Amino acid sequence: MVAEKAKAGDVAEMSVKEKLKALYDLQQVDTDIDKIKILRGELPLEVQDLEDEIEGLETRVGNIETEAKTLQDAISKKNNEITNAQSLIKKYEEQQNNVRNNREFDSLSKEIEFQTLEIELAEKRKKEFSEQVEEKEVHIADSTVILDERKDDLNTKKSELDEIISDTKKEEEILDKKRDNIENMIEPRLYTAYEKIRNNARNGLAVVTVERDACGGCFNKIPPQRQLDIASRKKIIVCEYCGRILVDTDKEE
Repeated sequence: MVAEKAKAGDVAEMSVKEKLKALYDLQQVDTDIDKIKILRGELPLEVQDLEDEIEGLETRVGNIETEAKTLQDAISKKNNEITNAQSLIKKYEEQQNNVRNNREFDSLSKEIEFQTLEIELAEKRKKEFSEQVEEKEVHIADSTVILDERKDDLNTKKSELDEIISDTKKEEEILDKKRDNIENMIEPRLYTAYEKIRNNARNGLAVVTVERDACGGCFNKIPPQRQLDIASRKKIIVCEYCGRILVDTDKEE
């Protein structure tokens, strides 16, 4: 396999036999890469899901904390309103001691009554806000527990994944380089067809051998004459049932 990208002329000059050999070699490398991914299993997806969940929980906790802070500010505002109302009541009561007539006394009494109602309303709102704050704090506590659990899970999954990646890193780098070299030998149109077949295949096999007179991908029987055509390597033949590219058992020759 050549290291640099093959020129268009070099690709065009490849025989069908060479093209089939390159496609089979590419499939072998892709299968080895798939095995590494299978070894990692669902860990990459699990790590991503946990990271997304943690981000969502952190956003949720942040929003609830902001809401709780807003409620606390509202409680402080009501406390100020109550203090101001109490000051006014005290002021009006002192003024009542110096009124000149009943009309002024009644007017001050109405102001005292109004401020008293304002205090009652503020106390009621304070109670409502306080209850909401308590609810928010419960939500924050519950979410924080879940968040901590998810972070622990993430650290565990990441450690497992990092260990697997570390163990397979060198092998994967070699396979990636080998794959690039083979890919560069294959004409774009043929490579595109290979990738399309591979992506549609459940097991990732786009190129399969003829085994026991059957397709190595879907296991449907292949007629003898078609097997002879495949063995001749004069044209690229695909399985009429599953669409995979077929190569003969003596592909390595």
